[in-house]
Amino acid sequence: MIHFFSYILQLLSTKRVMVQAKTWVLKQHFEGFPKHTDFELKLEQLSEPRDGEVLLEAVFLSVDPYMRPFSRVRMQAGDVMIGTQVAKVIQSNSPSFPVGCHVVGRCGWRTHTVSNGSDITKILDDWPQDVSLSHALGAIGMPGLTALYGLEEVCAIKSGETLLVNAAAGAVGSVAGQIAKLKGCKVVGSAGSDDKVAYLKELGFDQAFNYKTVPSLEEALKNASPEGYDCYFENVGGPFSSVAIPQMKTFGRIAVCGGISLYNDTTPQTGPYPHLQMIFKQLKMEGFLVGRWEHKNDESLKRMLTWVQEGKLKCKEHVTVGFENMPAAFMGMLRGENIGKAIVKV
Repeated sequence: MIHFFSYILQLLSTKRVMVQAKTWVLKQHFEGFPKHTDFELKLEQLSEPRDGEVLLEAVFLSVDPYMRPFSRVRMQAGDVMIGTQVAKVIQSNSPSFPVGCHVVGRCGWRTHTVSNGSDITKILDDWPQDVSLSHALGAIGMPGLTALYGLEEVCAIKSGETLLVNAAAGAVGSVAGQIAKLKGCKVVGSAGSDDKVAYLKELGFDQAFNYKTVPSLEEALKNASPEGYDCYFENVGGPFSSVAIPQMKTFGRIAVCGGISLYNDTTPQTGPYPHLQMIFKQLKMEGFLVGRWEHKNDESLKRMLTWVQEGKLKCKEHVTVGFENMPAAFMGMLRGENIGKAIVKV
């Protein structure tokens, strides 16, 4: 009863302020690599939150590779760009989300949002003060869960096995490699710069190489693991995949998380095709979306947070400051400018 009256007092004392949200909309669908002219910054007058609704203010926003292909199939020109953010509740008509709490929301590229609660999740109650809330968009969020489920649910990786990860210095790849090391695996990572390779070695990857500078990708993969690979965490696709699949061991498992080398193509890439290798080596290749295991998220996020607190899981971020820089941060991420998770701080 006391909590109920506190909630009523909060409602009565909440200052009603009309809020104008800044939003980035997709002005036109991308043709090839995104351009600044594909985006438009707009203002939107928000209505007062009704009963059961909350007003959110963005604190951190995420830019991720999936936004490029998903924009084509999930969006129309004129829609607010899709995406996730960490936001603070600044006005509340919902006892589930009191003023001052922080949430992760699928709000898109916008500074303020009125939500009915269906698209937001409270950040863990026991979130440590010395861990930035931005990590709820990275290692202790969707990218971290993607890495975890790709290894545990798709690859069913076991101690003593060898894992290959490409785009290994990115938000997902860097976490996948670290989790595999925690599970007692040998990990080989591919990345696109010498700085990224150095970072992978800092994380404890057994082997790492710059795919842009090695004379032969095939030889680099063979040298890193002459016996081949039990598991392959695929983030890139394209020619890299064509070279990597023949390096798999018999009964190898491939978790197809992404294909960033394909996202900006205007003409679809063609072959070589992996069918014979998959037949002869009896390979398992499975695409996945992280939401399939949403029922496990609470327990999984607590595991990830514990690893971070224990120093077993390191989280590097590439932070861009300013909501006005969302398109630049997005395009920079697609160009591979980030090491770790790409974040925009409002």
